[in-house]
Amino acid sequence: MVDRVVATPAALALIERLKARHGAGLMFFQSGGCCDGSAPMCYLAGELAIGRYDVHLGEIGGCPFYIGQSQYEYSKHTQLVIDVAPGNGDTFSLEGPEGVSFIARSRFFSDEEWTELERAGLV
Repeated sequence: MVDRVVATPAALALIERLKARHGAGLMFFQSGGCCDGSAPMCYLAGELAIGRYDVHLGEIGGCPFYIGQSQYEYSKHTQLVIDVAPGNGDTFSLEGPEGVSFIARSRFFSDEEWTELERAGLV
């Protein structure tokens, strides 16, 4: 099954550093804008209330990844690829003091991948 969200090796390494510092209970959320635009944000698990319209896309680095419903509708035909870029992101996200920020890139699902997601009831 194709993953709806994946992380690059750099993002996975940063997640491991954050787990070492803050504990294994981390989570990600990507909103449709606010604070740092639509950047993925890393929080301590439970620090951000997930609403009934938020969509659980999957996990990266063993951490759940959620996206706001409106942002999901806009990007549901793409796989999110979470990466790391130099520079400070939003101060609400745990990687803020690291001098880097999580970023989201995306790629369109192939026709075969989309069919697989449809058959699994994931779209």
